[in-house]
Amino acid sequence: MFYSYAPKKVCSSQIQFEIDEGIVKKVHFTGGCNGNLKGIASLVEGMPWEDVVNRLSGIKCGLKGTSCPDQLSIAIREAMSE
Repeated sequence: MFYSYAPKKVCSSQIQFEIDEGIVKKVHFTGGCNGNLKGIASLVEGMPWEDVVNRLSGIKCGLKGTSCPDQLSIAIREAMSE
């Protein structure tokens, strides 16, 4: 299923991703640090959603208290609780 999430307190403005049979696919960030977020998307695609959440949850960017990877973990957790 395809999901879209508006992250909070980070530079990216949108996170879009698909989860198919528990596997994260087609991750795309709008805005933010382009190269870094393409790298994160590439690394998590093909992983079970639980592994992505466990690895990215709690990562902080500067003094923001969150980060784009942390926001992806929040988005996935919310999507899977629906």
